[in-house]
This record gives sequence, C-alpha cells and structure tokens, in this order.
Amino acid sequence: LSKVYRYVLEQKNKDLVTVDEELKFAKTYIRLLKMRFEDSIVFDVPEKSSNPDAKIIPLSLQLLLENAVKHNIVSSNKPLHLKVEEVDSMLIVSNNLQEKKVVKKSSGVGLKNIHQRYQMLTDRTVIINKDATEFSVHLPILTKQVSTMETQKVHLDEKRYQRAKERVEKIKGFTYNLVSYCFVIPFLIWLNYQTTDFPWSVFPAFGWGLGLAAHGMEAFGYNPLFGRNWENRKIKEYMEDDKF
Repeated sequence: LSKVYRYVLEQKNKDLVTVDEELKFAKTYIRLLKMRFEDSIVFDVPEKSSNPDAKIIPLSLQLLLENAVKHNIVSSNKPLHLKVEEVDSMLIVSNNLQEKKVVKKSSGVGLKNIHQRYQMLTDRTVIINKDATEFSVHLPILTKQVSTMETQKVHLDEKRYQRAKERVEKIKGFTYNLVSYCFVIPFLIWLNYQTTDFPWSVFPAFGWGLGLAAHGMEAFGYNPLFGRNWENRKIKEYMEDDKF
C-alpha cells in the first residue's frame, strides 16, 4: 500500500511515464487486489515493454484495473481475467465481461479523464471496445519527445492567437479613434472659422492628436523610447539570465 501511495505522489504531476513503470506499478496494485479476492482474479501482464522509451499517461493502468473490478463480478466461481498486452503501438487492457447486475450507473469519469489527458498530448485517441464477452481499452503508446513538441505547439498557438486577438482589438480601437478625429476636428475648425477669429480649434486638434499618436504607437507595438518589441526582448533576456 505504501508503494502504491508513493507512486501516486511521484507521478501525479507528470504528463507521461514509461510503460515499464506503469507495468511495474500495475503488478504492485494487483497484489493488493489479490489479497482481497485471492484466486478470484487472474492477472496476465508482460514483464516489460518492447520499447524502453515507450510512454503512456501515469496511473492509467491502475484506473482501468480498478474499473474492471468495480463493474464486474469477481468470485471463485467466476474469476475475473485481467490482461495487459502491447499490440501495434497500443497498450491494450482487457477483461472478460461479467457485469454486476446490481450496480449504480457508471458516470464514466475515469475513462473521460483518460481521454482528456491524451487529447492534451496527442492527436491519437483512446479506443474502447465492448462485445458480449470482453471489454478492452486501447491506450496509445507515445514518446516524451513527440508529446512534448505537440504540447508546446498547442501552448504556443494559443498564446499567439491570444496576442494576435489583443493586437487586432487595439488596432480596431485606434481606427475608430482616427476616424472620429478626421470627422470631428475639421468640423471644429469650420465652426471656429464661422464664429470667431481666435483659433481655439488648435487646442483640441493638438491635444487629441497627441493622444491619437500615443494610441497608434500602442496599437502597433511601437515604443519611441525603447523601440519596437523592447519589452519582449527584455523579458527574454531576463529569462535566459541564470543569475536573475
């Protein structure tokens, strides 16, 4: 039990773990189940993966084994056969189907959680098969390098989209401001010419013009004191400084 708890603490914040680690943990977890059900559970699991770099999401095997016990009859008369095998870059967890008659309807939260975690890492999907005699779940086997690249790409795309959206909103606001300036200031100049010789229209034209210029520089990302993209360059500089 302490090994199970330690593994959960160590792996809970990781995106992926090796298949070998999960297989080893599955054996530890199944020992607890066998203490409870004794010979009512038959467990077939490979010693190790064919690829030492193969990876899956952590605690996925434990969740699938737990689900199998939760939803099926486990008795000496009807032993539950749990099998884990590696086929075509998929880790398949299967069990003979002998569903409990009296059991509250499953919420499907466990399988949904596995689906969502895989969606964050890869385009490959979790496959669930069920027939009259067997239930199986196919987990895609990944590599850390591929999943990390995909995760970073999604994160960067989201950040680029957000920054682009903010820039478009700023440019749109500046455009509205500029159009208003082009209509209102000429009208004020005409009104000034019609009413008095004192050139009071110069003041709103100049004041609004300064604000419009500042608005434009902000919208297009230009800083007259530090130049274009100064803030991004300084942030990158500090992030790469080990002494910061």
